[in-house]
Order: sequence, then structure tokens, then C-alpha cells
Amino acid sequence: MAIFTIKSPVTQFILKALGIFILWYVVYELWLLPDGRLDAWVAHNIIGVSAGIVRAMDYTVFTYDRVVGIYYNAGIEIVDGCTGISAIGLFLGFILAYPGEWRSRISFSVAGIGVIYFVNVLRIVTLVITQEEWIEFFDITHDYSTTTIFYIVIFVMWMLWVKVRKVGATRVEAERVVAAVAVSVKEEEVREVVAERGAAQTVGAVVAALAGA
Repeated sequence: MAIFTIKSPVTQFILKALGIFILWYVVYELWLLPDGRLDAWVAHNIIGVSAGIVRAMDYTVFTYDRVVGIYYNAGIEIVDGCTGISAIGLFLGFILAYPGEWRSRISFSVAGIGVIYFVNVLRIVTLVITQEEWIEFFDITHDYSTTTIFYIVIFVMWMLWVKVRKVGATRVEAERVVAAVAVSVKEEEVREVVAERGAAQTVGAVVAALAGA
């Protein structure tokens, strides 16, 4: 019985990424998002950090539930789906689907989640200050920063991950070449010793050559 296999690395990557994205969609869109607790926790955390940054810039800040703003303004509300969690899922889908060591994947994933979180905080801070200082630009800032900035950041991190993996693969290949050269040099040394001293001293020559490695 023939077993269907996919040999193309590109096809394997696309299928893995698609499978992870579908799994994330089911988990987040159909379970976590309707439940709301994860989004609420992340939203309140972002509100607290954003309020602290804006307050440090000498603005009078208010917070209420999921709303943060400068006094006498409407404020910015972080609703479900705008916490950056979906963007994190998109980012992780690519990292987990692309070839790499699990330790490196986990480390890069944690760093990427931190970057996405920080970018979302900066987004909220920017919207709060824009609402106060440049209200005429608020709508365009909100509309474009809500999704575009996440896609740009995720794309940059994707490219960085690919570059990191290429550098890692090159380093591993270089180590293999060095090891192969070392073995070849050692074999050549052994052959020279055997040729000079004769077969009777072969064992001793090999031991001596290896001891000098």
C-alpha cells in the first residue's frame, strides 16, 4: 500500500503553517475570544502599562475598566480582538512551521511575544496622545495602526527568524566541515607514520597520533 508523502519543503511549510493557523483559529476565535477572560487580562495589563507611560510624560491620565485616556477626552478602549493575541498566534504559526531547533524556536517565540506586546503598548500610548494633541489625525492613526503595524512587525520578525536559521545552519555546516578536515588530517598523519616506521609500529603510531588530537 502506497503512502502519500510530501517531499517539497515549501509545501510542507505551507501545510504546517496552515494547520497551526487553523488550530489557533479554533482555539482562540471559537473558545478563548468568546470566553473573554484572556483578552480581559491582557487588556487590563496593557491599560496599566500604557497609563504609566503616558503619566510619565506629564499628562493627567484616567483609566476605567478597559479604557485609558487623558482627562477631558473620550479615551481609548481595548476591546476583545484588539489585544494582540491573534497577532501572536499568526507569529507563532510561522515560527513553529519553519524548520529549526525547538530550543531556538521557544526562545525566539518568547522574545517575539514580548515584542508584539510592547508594540501594542506603544500603539495605545500613541492613540492616547494623538487624541489629546492631534485629534484631526486620530481616525487615520487608529485605522492604520490597529492592524497594519502588527503585520509589519510580524513580517520583520519572520524575516529575522529565517536569517537566524540560515546563520545557524551555516555555522553547523562549517563545524561539520572543520570536523571532516580534522579527521582527514589525522588520517594523513597516521598514514605518514605507518609509511615511515613500518607496519610493526602501526598500533603505537595510531595511539600516539590520536593522543595528540
